[in-house]
Amino acid sequence: MTLEELKTWLDENMPGSYRENEHMKAHTSFRIGGPADLLLIPADVDGLEKVVAKVRQEGLPLTVIGNGSNILVRDKGIRGVVLKIGNALKSMVCEGDRLIAEAGVSLAAVANKAAACGLTGLEFAVGIPGSIGGAVYMNAGAYDGEMEKVVRSVTVITSEGHRTVLAKAEMDFGYRHSCIQENGAIIVNVELQLAKGKQQDIQCKMDDFTNRRIQKQPLDVPNAGSMFRRPCGYFAGTLIEEAGLKGYRVGGAQVSVKHAGFVVNSGNATAEDVLRLIGDVRRIVYERSGVMLEPEVRIFGE
Repeated sequence: MTLEELKTWLDENMPGSYRENEHMKAHTSFRIGGPADLLLIPADVDGLEKVVAKVRQEGLPLTVIGNGSNILVRDKGIRGVVLKIGNALKSMVCEGDRLIAEAGVSLAAVANKAAACGLTGLEFAVGIPGSIGGAVYMNAGAYDGEMEKVVRSVTVITSEGHRTVLAKAEMDFGYRHSCIQENGAIIVNVELQLAKGKQQDIQCKMDDFTNRRIQKQPLDVPNAGSMFRRPCGYFAGTLIEEAGLKGYRVGGAQVSVKHAGFVVNSGNATAEDVLRLIGDVRRIVYERSGVMLEPEVRIFGE
């Protein structure tokens, strides 16, 4: 099946929208990235299930993103189909001490919903960018909290295009890891197990975390979150700063002067700028400390 034939099928079968040759810089927090051949934004889970089954049945390349907050898309873009969950699948509801959210809801919105329902356990997530689906995929965390601690179950569409529910024990959570990174499934719904708490205490804790982020992180400049995984026994930002690389620049990409663990788009940065900067940082930090930093950001495209 060609992309033209797929477009005809989408017009007849998929609720939602699609865009041809859509530049990914408009869909990533880095504001970097070349065009996707075909960007799909499904309207609901049923439509998503249909299109995943069709695309995989036809053997077309498929890339799945959430809100685009933890990714770098290369300058020539992405071939085949890009499925964006972050503009769709946005319902959420509290049921007792559980919160159920579709994968496209922003993690901040889920944290605020939990607070409004008087549920504690998700305060750490209030400032983490991206969707809840992406957060579960990466087992995102901050301030001694992580998704593993609050996930009860995850509904996914399997690599064969079927919907199924995975219990927490089946998710194989680890540091910035879940089984979804290997099995090709797509997260569509997340059930969180929280606890009843005092709304005022919950909000105070969230406000404290938010203020810490504002003071320490470059929230006013396009970036993709923490650029490197935390090395065992170290902090990436500290190693980078000790290597004298705070403010280091390659083209429009720069190591943040506010927090060395972040790489920012200081103006019209290309993916090539970012990749060269990452390479320089890894080499120089290794030469100085003997620690090889590993990127946390996912890299897609040509």
